[in-house]
Amino acid sequence: MSQPLLRPQKLVKGDFIGLITPASPVADSSLVERGVRYLESQGYRVVVGENVGKRYGYLAGTDEERAADLHSMFEKKEVKAIFCLRGGYGTPRLLSLINYKRIARNPKIFVGYSDVTALQLAFWTKCRLITFHGPMAGVEMAQQMDPFTEEMFWRCVTSSQRLGAIPLSEDVQVLRKGEARGRLLGGNLSLLVSVLGTPYQPDFSGAIIFAEETSEEPYRVDRMMTHLHNAGVFRKASGLVLGQFTGCIPTDATKPSLSTEEVLRNSAQKFAKPALANLPFGHAARTMTLPVGVRVRFDGGRRLLEFTEPAVR
Repeated sequence: MSQPLLRPQKLVKGDFIGLITPASPVADSSLVERGVRYLESQGYRVVVGENVGKRYGYLAGTDEERAADLHSMFEKKEVKAIFCLRGGYGTPRLLSLINYKRIARNPKIFVGYSDVTALQLAFWTKCRLITFHGPMAGVEMAQQMDPFTEEMFWRCVTSSQRLGAIPLSEDVQVLRKGEARGRLLGGNLSLLVSVLGTPYQPDFSGAIIFAEETSEEPYRVDRMMTHLHNAGVFRKASGLVLGQFTGCIPTDATKPSLSTEEVLRNSAQKFAKPALANLPFGHAARTMTLPVGVRVRFDGGRRLLEFTEPAVR
């Protein structure tokens, strides 16, 4: 018997939002303050995790401290959503420490991207919880948010209506034409690859895979895309949606290299199913919020991405 889909309750003005740092610490504490002020200006109340501000090398506290904040926010009845302050590195270290039954008993809006991908895929695999690949409180929300980014994000988490069709600009590249349908699964490419072969790997059968990356050389992007192919993810999935690959350029211009665009085109040919690239999501100012686990349809020829069910209830 398959697990029921957990669609979190939508946010309404006055709700409490919890802030955590499940990966790396926020370098400047003023970013936390600015993120809090932004959320308060939108009509919400904010609870900052007890261990936010801790440091343990490149981590925002020990694994136990970061896991404790995560569990605490899911357990607090008054907290209706959990926003990550930033990514960095560290969430894969938490996956074996999490009480997934506790998460499933308290489904909530959970937002982040980059390193947060590992948590989002684990929550989907273990709990069937829809989460949100979207702006973070100590990054985008701590500065002047791009209007498109802001508008789409709040629509995603405050409306129980499906988002419907989102036309894509001419900047979007059609790598392979065709129409595909399935559940949207993915995130940051490095973290997507990191869960393969673990108990936290989703079932990619019929899924629309989405991926983005930053600051990785083309050969590293090639290696990770090849890993998806060799691991059978491409064979199982029905479509591929690629976002921004910011700063993914060779560091030594004297050595021969493929470009990241060539790598992605080659990967799409191996995938041999509908594929789009250069969508506005990832490590960029203008980004779409993508609900992880929601059913979508995309049409490569028409450059159309349609959300066919709501992300919240």
